[in-house]
Amino acid sequence: MPVNRKTSPLSRRSLLRALGGGAALGALAGCGVPAAYVGPGDRAGADVSATDKRLTWANWPLYIDTDDDDTTSRPTLEAFEKRTGISVDYIEEINDNDEFFGKISPSLMNHQRTGRDLIVISDWMCARFVRLGWVQEMDRAKQPNVTKYLDPLLSSPAFDPGRKSSVPWQSGITGIAYNRRKVGREIKHVSDLWADDLKGRVTLLSGLDEAFALLMQGNGVDITKWRADDFHQVCDQVEKHVRSGQIRRFTGNDYIKDLSSGDVLACQAYSGDVIQLQADDPDIRFVVPEEGAELWAESLMIPNLARHKANAEKLVDYYYEPEVAAELAAWVNYVCPVPAAQDVLASSKDKDTAALAEDPLIFPDATMRKRLAIARDITSTERTEFAKRWNAIAGL
Repeated sequence: MPVNRKTSPLSRRSLLRALGGGAALGALAGCGVPAAYVGPGDRAGADVSATDKRLTWANWPLYIDTDDDDTTSRPTLEAFEKRTGISVDYIEEINDNDEFFGKISPSLMNHQRTGRDLIVISDWMCARFVRLGWVQEMDRAKQPNVTKYLDPLLSSPAFDPGRKSSVPWQSGITGIAYNRRKVGREIKHVSDLWADDLKGRVTLLSGLDEAFALLMQGNGVDITKWRADDFHQVCDQVEKHVRSGQIRRFTGNDYIKDLSSGDVLACQAYSGDVIQLQADDPDIRFVVPEEGAELWAESLMIPNLARHKANAEKLVDYYYEPEVAAELAAWVNYVCPVPAAQDVLASSKDKDTAALAEDPLIFPDATMRKRLAIARDITSTERTEFAKRWNAIAGL
């Protein structure tokens, strides 16, 4: 299979901001709208999948394989349509979690169809949808590949135990990127960011949901069950490093430019970005600190009242076939949620494709996997207070 590496695979993540969605949820509560929650008995609609062979799928831009010669062609998706006879209306309309929340929340809170059968949103936003009862549980009896091949590390996040309502589309790691040659040593701990010789040349991620977990892990916190005190301890520490000038600034994905130019020597970063950076500069390294790093996902969900639920479930399961997952992984270069895809890539006759099977940022090795954890999400009651404090520090 061909390798098609994008130059900026995670550019959409630079748009993620914590406060917007929290404000939206806070506004719902503040206006006294208890009906925003949808009970289990009111989530399913009439499913016409048996007679209407189609579905509508909303995803992020640049998040599926395309043909080298025709970027409008999506080989894995077209193969699904040919195999099943199901036509997929694939819409690249999600540019920001909060923006998309605002777009479809009026329909969901008013018990109306969204016009979408499948959506892909970040797990911290998935948590809100689950809490509000805005998504349906999937029928795992119809998804044998998901049952068999889903990475155990991703199989039961706190917001959706057993992944009943969500299935990871792609995954990634929030860790530390640094320039090994310019730093002159290895970075192994979160605390290494605070070394004197890095003063003014360190950046942190600006989004609350993107930044907090790794910093807590640096303090030895189990992020699967962190507490408010753990959050405020991190804020106290970050405030100190802002005042001292240790932290150059807070960033979205523009840390890529800073790291490439040498203006920044070490920073919070996403694993998928570093794969791309390493192609141009082998001195750029990505590290999962010894204290651990955050494993996250952007996940597939079926909104309430979706008219083609069974068709959507079939599509989700299709992408969990190891051969299909491998083809997708070779293009997007995220952490693959299907570990069995590694053997498929390793057996490729294409040397570059086979090499991807050995990349720990696509298939984390055993040592790295032991250090990865999915953070407990920030609850709706915590979010307003926490976002206010974090955004004041980050200058948002």
